[in-house]
Amino acid sequence: MFKKILIANRGEIALRIQRACREMGIKSVVVYSEADRDAKYVKLADEAVCIGPASSAQSYLNMPAIISTAEVTDAEAIHPGYGFLSENADFAERVERSGFTFIGPTPASIRVMGDKVSAKQAMIKSGVPCVPGSEGALSEDPKEIIKAARAVGYPVIIKASGGGGGRGMRVVHTEAALIHAVQTTRAEAGAAFGNPAVYMEKFLENPRHIEIQVLADEHKNAVWLGERDCSMQRRHQKILEEAPAPGIPRRVIERIGERCAAACKKIGYRGAGTFEFLYENGEFFFIEMNTRVQVEHPVTELVTGIDIVQMQIRIAAGEKLPFTQRNVQMRGHAIECRVNAEHPYKFTPSPGRITMWHPPGGPGVRVDSHAYTNYYVPPNYDSMIGKIIVHGDTRDQALARMRIALSEMVVEGIETNIPLHRELMVDAKFIEGGTSIHYLEGWLGQHKR
Repeated sequence: MFKKILIANRGEIALRIQRACREMGIKSVVVYSEADRDAKYVKLADEAVCIGPASSAQSYLNMPAIISTAEVTDAEAIHPGYGFLSENADFAERVERSGFTFIGPTPASIRVMGDKVSAKQAMIKSGVPCVPGSEGALSEDPKEIIKAARAVGYPVIIKASGGGGGRGMRVVHTEAALIHAVQTTRAEAGAAFGNPAVYMEKFLENPRHIEIQVLADEHKNAVWLGERDCSMQRRHQKILEEAPAPGIPRRVIERIGERCAAACKKIGYRGAGTFEFLYENGEFFFIEMNTRVQVEHPVTELVTGIDIVQMQIRIAAGEKLPFTQRNVQMRGHAIECRVNAEHPYKFTPSPGRITMWHPPGGPGVRVDSHAYTNYYVPPNYDSMIGKIIVHGDTRDQALARMRIALSEMVVEGIETNIPLHRELMVDAKFIEGGTSIHYLEGWLGQHKR
């Protein structure tokens, strides 16, 4: 087992990884930008090294600075968290070439699954169902593009092959708008991801977003840890998540979960990962795989009792999975609300000083956050400042606990999206369960502030 791990991230995930290290008796090194000098995890770390100014490009995306920090602190492994360099195959390669262990999949796996076209082709070969669409990246020939769209059937969605985070996609309802949409998405993809390749999929009208969490070791063992429903989204960005997904028959979930675990073995996957699907009319369609720990991993931890971050570390250290699929038991229901420093309905960022921070407590309540009273939320990064996660024996109990937790949560000095979460927790359609990925956008349109 590693004696010292460098955490190449910030915010709540840096603290989450640090806590896993401390529980395992592993020393942690955190890197931080000048804007994060006063962060909680910086104060709690065994060692903390400033690697640059507030700009991500000069700090958290600065590969040489991160690797040289690992060298001078004698760290043995690097955990990338999520975002930033977590799905960057070049970074994973440089980490391993420099003599450190990358806590994540192999660079080859990240490359295959990071490109949406190659990921889809790998899943088709592995027997995982995919959304109908183009065979690969779209041709430059407008006639071929029109032919592909007619074969798939309108509406279609044009997606950037190297995209992610809800960016680089465009829905097309008519043939007249097709070529312009493809050209615009190509230009955006080239500018944002350095890869102008785009592909086409059938646009599902009213799907849910369901994902399967997997763990795989380098000894050809793979398990799936149930599913999460992440359908409550705005502009493809998740707002809240829950596990298990309400209203989907267990046999349907088990069939897709087994295929995901089998696909991990087939492609030689290592570490934690998430298969993301659209679910409509009783069918699953693969859309992408995230080759890292997810923001929403705590809901899976609460229903399975498995520490996903510790498992990432153990797998990276060469250990075998300490359990088989038979040992994975789902218990109760968990819900996670992301707490963002932003206007609850306009979603404009609200950085600044938190003058009061009072997190909730009680049975089945967990708060993952690096924030505290007098903490200054910098304007340079993602607006998420924490997560409230609750667990109950039933979904109704989890909903009740989340309502209480949200009513107890006090954040003053900045705006947060807590008022939005409070409203969603008493929304009749959400209480019923099974809302589609378009539900929140429609809800916001009807509840304009």
